[in-house]
Amino acid sequence: MIVVAYIIFSFGALRLMVSFINLAFREKPRRGTLYDKPLVSVLIPARNEESNIGTLLGDLDEQLYENVEILVFDDMSEDETAKVVLSHSERDKRIRLIRSEGLPEGWTGKNYACHCLAKEAGGRWLLFLDADVRISGSIIPDMISFANRHRLALISIFPKQIMISTGEKISVPVMNYILLSLLPLVFVREVMRFPSLSAANGQFMFYDTEIYRRVQPHEKLRNKRVEDIAGARMLKRMRHRIACLTGDDSIKCRMYRDFREAAEGFSKNIIAYFGNSFFAAILFWFVTTFGFIPVFIYLQLWQALAYIGFGFLIRVFVSAASGQNIAQNLFYAIPQQMAAGFFIIKAIINSLKGGYEWKGRSVR
Repeated sequence: MIVVAYIIFSFGALRLMVSFINLAFREKPRRGTLYDKPLVSVLIPARNEESNIGTLLGDLDEQLYENVEILVFDDMSEDETAKVVLSHSERDKRIRLIRSEGLPEGWTGKNYACHCLAKEAGGRWLLFLDADVRISGSIIPDMISFANRHRLALISIFPKQIMISTGEKISVPVMNYILLSLLPLVFVREVMRFPSLSAANGQFMFYDTEIYRRVQPHEKLRNKRVEDIAGARMLKRMRHRIACLTGDDSIKCRMYRDFREAAEGFSKNIIAYFGNSFFAAILFWFVTTFGFIPVFIYLQLWQALAYIGFGFLIRVFVSAASGQNIAQNLFYAIPQQMAAGFFIIKAIINSLKGGYEWKGRSVR
């Protein structure tokens, strides 16, 4: 058991190093000189987004970068999503509504929506945004400059999360806690050889149009429910350069309103963070939850105290890199850890059941 204790201790030290790298080398795109202003196609898949879509369209209207077309795909919404979009399109002629004619067999709803949007787009760059995202500042020209400077096929951003309810504060930080303690995001761009060193968030995906049309990621991954990470890995296997960043105040998102919504959403993608391995997900949770026990029993006191310090600093570094409240995440650390275990268990149950329901549809 002493060997196991040393492995757990070393894993904690490694995660501390990764989380520090993500804070110390956090990349923030800065606008360079744009010698032209290419057309950017802003593509928004929307299903039952009546409460969000108007706010995002308002944000786009306030963007200083004006050479954009804004295409919204109404994915058979059962609310007033289309009505809100049409109202905005009367004031802003750059906005166009595309209505779904039905979901073909073998496609997930979002993948089909994104595929249809891309077919209609005429921009040099494709910016896929979820309807619940908020953007401000100069994020569009910043993306163009960053992509040009690093010759990127894709930039994806994990938005700064807006958390209001207790349920959100317990659940939403879990994803960044996992990602930013396991994967140095700077490696996503700098290390081309390993597709496993990939990450992406479907809430914000900025593609080079030429490469997107050549690869057709949404079509190739038409039945994948976690298409963002799979698409990033596909591009990297093809030796295309990608980048994944954490957001700041220029891109925010309130993903869920309570714990129940978060559990439904995160349980469909949490296993993808572990290479789609249920075993790796369970092992990670057990080690990060109960790993202190063998460390305290079999290692020296200073090592046990250092291990507790690792856990404390990991949450501090991840919170700071994510733009989240450090004190709040420390206060909710134990409930967040329990929430992670719940999401993994729910993901396993959904897999055994053969799928889950999301926005009124069965997804496998």
